Amino acid sequence: MAAENVQTFSDDNFETEVLKSETPVLVDFWAEWCQPCKMLGPVIDELATEYDGKIKVGKLDIDSNQTSAMNFQITAIPSILIFKDGEVQNRAVGLKSKGDLQAMLNEAI
Repeated sequence: MAAENVQTFSDDNFETEVLKSETPVLVDFWAEWCQPCKMLGPVIDELATEYDGKIKVGKLDIDSNQTSAMNFQITAIPSILIFKDGEVQNRAVGLKSKGDLQAMLNEAI
């Protein structure tokens, strides 16, 4: 179960919540069947809490939102994309450490 400050992104709200966001956004592209995605979940929750108010954090299920996944060329999951001013600023593919993701987020602030 995701932390209360982890948002759920979808094809329907992606433009509004991510691309037009005034703050940087971390998007975790994941799927329910992906074991590494499940392992990364608690880290995403911790980051959402630590960066609350500075960076928007959310998850996008690629099985239910294939358009967004295709638009950003998601070919492996988990994939973490950091958006700033509507553009992808940074990308990480595969299971990453909390420290690696913190470094990416700190660049976006």
